[in-house]
Amino acid sequence: MRIIAIKTLRLFWEDPKYRETEQSLKAWFDEAKNAQWRTPHDIKSKYRNASFVHDNRVVFNICGNKYRLITAIKYDSGIVFIRFIGTHKQYNEIDAATI
Repeated sequence: MRIIAIKTLRLFWEDPKYRETEQSLKAWFDEAKNAQWRTPHDIKSKYRNASFVHDNRVVFNICGNKYRLITAIKYDSGIVFIRFIGTHKQYNEIDAATI
């Protein structure tokens, strides 16, 4: 998969408040980059706790479920757009289906 934009993840893990996310986000990135997700089922087979919301949004639990990563996936073209990364509290303040 092609991931757009790693910069969003990097800026998050470089923030001193969120340093603990670096390894988990890098691991997720490497797995996603090497994946060939064609359907939500492909994701669910690897990430059992992933949640699927409106408009091909997928929510991944990061760092032992302390953080949430929202992506928008274009399955037909193999592109994953990073839409949000944050704590559960920050996640609760947004609409995962439209961000």
